[in-house]
Amino acid sequence: MSRRLTLIRGQRSSQLPEGRCDLLCLDLPRAEAIRQRLCPELAAQAAGRARALADPTRLLIALALRDGRELCVCDLAWITSRAENLVGHHLRALRAAGLADSRREHKIVFYTLTATGRQLLDAHLELTQVAP
Repeated sequence: MSRRLTLIRGQRSSQLPEGRCDLLCLDLPRAEAIRQRLCPELAAQAAGRARALADPTRLLIALALRDGRELCVCDLAWITSRAENLVGHHLRALRAAGLADSRREHKIVFYTLTATGRQLLDAHLELTQVAP
C-alpha cells in the first residue's frame, strides 16, 4: 500500500489524522441532497432518548419496568438497590425522554414504559446480545 504525499494546508498526508481524506473530494450534488433530507430536530430527539438509556441505573429501571409492567418508586428502589430519591430522579429523565409514563393512584405514583421506551429498550438489548 503506497502512501500519498499530497500536501494539504501545509501538512503531509502522513501527518493528517486517520479517518481524513488526503484530498478534498466532495460530491456536492449528492452531499447536498443528503444534507437536505437530514432533520436536526429528529436527531436531537433520538440522541436524547439514547442518552436516557445510556445511564446504567436508568437502564436497570427500564429493564425492571419492562418485566414488571407497572411499578411504583418504592418497588423500583428495592428492585434496583438504589435510593428512592435517586430512582425518582432517573424516572424523571426517562419521562422527559418519552420513554416512561406515570399515573397517580391516590398517594402512589405508578410508572410504565411507553411503547417507544419498550421498542428502544428491546432494540438496544437485541444489539447488545442480552436476552430480553
